[in-house]
Amino acid sequence: MTETTTPEPFGARLRRAMDTRGPLCVGIDPHASLLADWGLPDTIDGLERFTRTVVEALADRVAVLKPQSAFFERFGSRGIAVLEQAVADSREAGALVLMDAKRGDIGSTMAAYAATYLDPSSPLFSDAVTVSPYLGYGSLRPALELARESGTGVFVLALTSNPEGAEVQHAVRADGASVAATMLNHLRAENADAAPMGSFGAVVGATLGGSLGAARADLDINGPLLAPGIGAQGATAADLPKVFGAAVRDVVPNVSRGVLRHGPDVTALRTSAERFAAEVREAVSAADPAAG
Repeated sequence: MTETTTPEPFGARLRRAMDTRGPLCVGIDPHASLLADWGLPDTIDGLERFTRTVVEALADRVAVLKPQSAFFERFGSRGIAVLEQAVADSREAGALVLMDAKRGDIGSTMAAYAATYLDPSSPLFSDAVTVSPYLGYGSLRPALELARESGTGVFVLALTSNPEGAEVQHAVRADGASVAATMLNHLRAENADAAPMGSFGAVVGATLGGSLGAARADLDINGPLLAPGIGAQGATAADLPKVFGAAVRDVVPNVSRGVLRHGPDVTALRTSAERFAAEVREAVSAADPAAG
């Protein structure tokens, strides 16, 4: 009889990575203007050189790398091949890979999306993936179940910082709860009794500030909160305690352009990422001394 082992949950691996490498997620977003800023052509060669440089600079030192799938997909199969290599190299160097794919569908299609990113046999196997719940939270069940089996994570869009998101996320249901609060409540249930942290997270914009209002009380989901918006979008590490309150220790701030604009110099990329990580650690420690 073959003995099977249960994979270590993503939440536990993420907590360890944040505690040892610093609580920072750096996006890998090779859009055309950034390639141009690096002096690279908007071609598959430029994409490959950009991605390889970011992975070389950061994969052995940041907690999480977050490739944005769309910027690779636009190059077709050759772009996906670059993405596959980046995922494998990043994970080998010790970074957790969060695939920013924002997939959402129903039934067998959602199951196929889940298998693409969360099945260990897939060439795009990642540590976690972003998903959209707006076909109903229950539509995410194939991804949630596969994540439990494979020790991976899922980040659900909840309170995004784009202005258009409010028309859906702030809508109020018949029971008086907003759609965003409903998603957070579902995630809290998924993470019940998990320690040191659950594997099912929410995406909550770091730029929301005071607009969170009463929703701030819903952020304690015993799971990670991916917080885009640090750096170029205007939020700072010092804003995190004000935005996230008691849940700040579980925040995974995402920086993309704020770090990537320092390329292609590897040393400059590393210095920028280390500075952001130190600022986040200081802000979180000041708000929650137990986190230091």
